[in-house]
Amino acid sequence: MTFNLQQLQAFVTIVSSGSLGRAAETLHITQPALSRAIRRLEDQVGAPLFERHSRGMHLTAVGEALLPHAVLLQRESEQAREEIDAMRGLARGTIRCGAVGSIASLVLPLAVSGVLQKWPNLKVEIIEGVWDRLADALVRRDIDLALSMAVPDTDEITAIGDCRWEDSSYVVAALDHPLRGKSGLTLADTLDQQWAIPPRGTGPFEHLQQAFAEQGLGLPNIVVETRSITALKSLVARSGFLSWMAEPMYVTESKAGVFDTLALPGVAGRRTLTAFRRRYGILPSPAVKLLEQLRLLTSEPK
Repeated sequence: MTFNLQQLQAFVTIVSSGSLGRAAETLHITQPALSRAIRRLEDQVGAPLFERHSRGMHLTAVGEALLPHAVLLQRESEQAREEIDAMRGLARGTIRCGAVGSIASLVLPLAVSGVLQKWPNLKVEIIEGVWDRLADALVRRDIDLALSMAVPDTDEITAIGDCRWEDSSYVVAALDHPLRGKSGLTLADTLDQQWAIPPRGTGPFEHLQQAFAEQGLGLPNIVVETRSITALKSLVARSGFLSWMAEPMYVTESKAGVFDTLALPGVAGRRTLTAFRRRYGILPSPAVKLLEQLRLLTSEPK
């Protein structure tokens, strides 16, 4: 079955806007023209895509089944257009990538800056989050590269073996935290303190759990679990919380005298970071340019 991209765009726009009227305004066409496009698509599919109600339009089961494929085809079309523009020397397009907080704080901005110096017409879209969010975005094709802690490959996602580097994580606290005045400080002294970290099931949480287990300790008093890097940093800087962060993630706060590593001899966690892509399909040209810059940055001797 061959689909018309304009009809698919009309279908996706109605879903996102919730009504024919708003969709027609977004697409700059009349409602009758939009209705005809949807009827032609429904004729081709052989079933209704929407249930029409006074409060709007809702997807049928067939519409629900078609939606992810329609979104995918639209994105593939956009990427093809960007690839052709790049081959014609226009070097336009969009780098769509995602990164965990520590990479988004240092390595990724440096890589983006290097790419844009060479290819100033490119645009960049970045999402930040822990691995589960990045993996979902990669599979949905919201992004083309995901930068995160190394994890096993899946049926849909694979690591890029020649783009790999390491960093270290530490316990961090505000510069005026009471534990800084304690002599002979050990990791056990942090157990009863208030902690804020990314939630269970994420890489940072598991990394922290491993660090405590290596000292023969259970988990500390984790009061706040959040995926928000801004919230984590604010809780450490303003509310006296402890957290577990990779060094690149708090380098700015350290230089500004906001918070820094807590002096705990022997308590550090090394981790391997890497870039991930979808296992199948061609990596879009803009993403290739970012990947090349990442390789340059991460292959330099530390």
